Amino acid sequence: MDNIRLNKVSRLVQKELAEIFQLQAKKIAKNALITVTAVKVAKDLSTARVYVSLFGIAEKAALIHTMNDNQKDIRRELGNRLKNQLRAIPSLDFILDDSLDYIEHIDDLLKQ
Repeated sequence: MDNIRLNKVSRLVQKELAEIFQLQAKKIAKNALITVTAVKVAKDLSTARVYVSLFGIAEKAALIHTMNDNQKDIRRELGNRLKNQLRAIPSLDFILDDSLDYIEHIDDLLKQ
């Protein structure tokens, strides 16, 4: 039962964060694509690890650092969207998901 709730909360947070980033991507950088690939919520729903994939941005680490610095504002926006569904909004920790870059690198190696 616990895993079902965690999965539902993870999917809900992922969906809402994706919409927030879709609206904010124009302010961050032009031609940038920010994708929330996964969200892993702790069992007590206090923290959430948000895995983000970035395309069209040269300095990915700097943007992740900026997102972590502004996580309170992002959390507030998330709280405004989820105030009727969740009692407590988890604190967010943004992590760069470079799995697609790794896949592309392996694909390039295989083509050689």
